[in-house]
Amino acid sequence: MKSKRFIVTGGAGFIGSHLVDKLLDKGHKVTVIDNLSNGRMSNLHKSIDKIKFVKQNIQNSKKIDKYFKNVDYVFHLAALADIVPSIQNPKEYFDSNVDGTLSVLRCCLNHKIKKIIYAASASCYGISKEIPTSEKSKISPQYPYALTKRLGEELVLHWSEVYNLNFTSFRLFNVYGPRSRTTGAYGAMFGVFLAQKIANKPMTIVGNGKQKRDFTYVSDVVEGLLKSIHNKKSDNQILNLGTGRAVSVNQIVKMLNGRKTYIPKRPGEPDITVADITKIKKYLNWKPKISINLGIKKLLDNIDYWKKAPIWTSTKIKYATKDWFKYLK
Repeated sequence: MKSKRFIVTGGAGFIGSHLVDKLLDKGHKVTVIDNLSNGRMSNLHKSIDKIKFVKQNIQNSKKIDKYFKNVDYVFHLAALADIVPSIQNPKEYFDSNVDGTLSVLRCCLNHKIKKIIYAASASCYGISKEIPTSEKSKISPQYPYALTKRLGEELVLHWSEVYNLNFTSFRLFNVYGPRSRTTGAYGAMFGVFLAQKIANKPMTIVGNGKQKRDFTYVSDVVEGLLKSIHNKKSDNQILNLGTGRAVSVNQIVKMLNGRKTYIPKRPGEPDITVADITKIKKYLNWKPKISINLGIKKLLDNIDYWKKAPIWTSTKIKYATKDWFKYLK
């Protein structure tokens, strides 16, 4: 592929930093826009001298607009995540995930970007009755986080219709791998489990652990994102990005050789999430390569990364439980 110019919003984050590495490996020029609210500069240690890094809030279109000049493609991954914090601070999530997306879209239009690739969330399906869940399933976001990510997607769809802006929107299921967050009461499950394993603490399971999730390794996610760049079939399409298989939380803890501790189930969370990936296989000729067994092996082989990360303490676990039921009764 001929060298192109890319912007990755949220490029210092978990998925974004892996995407940046891959774009550089392919010889592309990359600008990362990230305010470091969730991302970490350490995630970019392999690439920092090869990219243009802009520490800026994406909501400020006047500040970021100039960086879109002569850019070919935009990967829009910047967003606030997690459920309970979104209930506590809905405006903050709206500002970041909705107004921020609108700002990025304005810059894309101003500079005639060839395509925007949007990282949507499978949380838009809520508690789906259709398992596996297809892109045609009912949209039923349960919490402000899910709603704001869906509203961002709606903006992308609308701007495509009105302004003829090409897009692909990927509804991501549960992504895991190196650089996943370990901090915060609602950090990504694998990151939290590994941090607890290193601290020789039991792994905190919400509910009975029988709930199942579609876990997708980050390299598979990045490959899917990249496949959409020059693929006309994916233009102006919404695509689920998952494995099509579900694994229980109890199984994950067993694979990690961890001890268990249980806290009450969170209201409004589905018992199972599984992506119907028929469409992405058809449109992008994509399928996951990393099995859950291999993915966990890769995590354990790179456990030194988590040894440098802050640990999720039992105090925070107790607070998280109390905090959850304070807002969700």
